[in-house]
Amino acid sequence: MVTKAVIMDDKAISRAITRIANEIIERNKGVNGLVLVGIKTRGVPFAHRIAKKIFEIEEVEVPVYLLDISLYRDDLEEISSQSKVNNGEFKGVINNKIVVLTDDVIFTGRTVRAALDALIHNGRPNKVQLAVLVDRGHRELPIRPDYVGKNVPTSRNENVGVQFIETDNVDEVVIKEE
Repeated sequence: MVTKAVIMDDKAISRAITRIANEIIERNKGVNGLVLVGIKTRGVPFAHRIAKKIFEIEEVEVPVYLLDISLYRDDLEEISSQSKVNNGEFKGVINNKIVVLTDDVIFTGRTVRAALDALIHNGRPNKVQLAVLVDRGHRELPIRPDYVGKNVPTSRNENVGVQFIETDNVDEVVIKEE
C-alpha cells in the first residue's frame, strides 16, 4: 500500500479530541456515571486522550477500560486459523453506566457490533455511545457514531490508517491505496 495523503496531523487529531470531549460532556450534561471503553488496539489510546481532555475541562477522572473483541468477531475463520485470541476478562464496571465506546476508524460497522456484543456480555450499561476519530463510510450494518473527529469519504480500495504516538511513534491519519 502506498500513502496517498495525510488527512490529519497531530494538531488536527488534538483539535478533534478536544471537540469530541466537549461534545461528550455537553450531551451527557457532565460526566457523572460516564466510562470510556477503548476497543483494542487504537481505540484505547484514543479513549485515554479523551479522558485526559475531559479531566482538563471538568477536573474529574473518567475511568478508561480496554475491550478486546477478538472472541466476538464474525470473521474469525477469515482472519486466520492461527489468530491469537485473548479471552482475558474485561476489567471494567459498566452496569448502570453511560459507556462511550471508542475506536479509531469506523468502516463496515462489524467491529462495533462485536464490541457491543462483548460489552453486553460483561454488564448492562444504561446507555452506549460511540466515538470514532474517523468515519470512512461503507457501512454494512445500521450503526452510526455519536461523536466523529472527521468524516472521510473513501473508496473500497483505500485504507485509512490512524497512527498514535502510543502505538506507532507518530500522530497522523493517512489514506493508503493499493
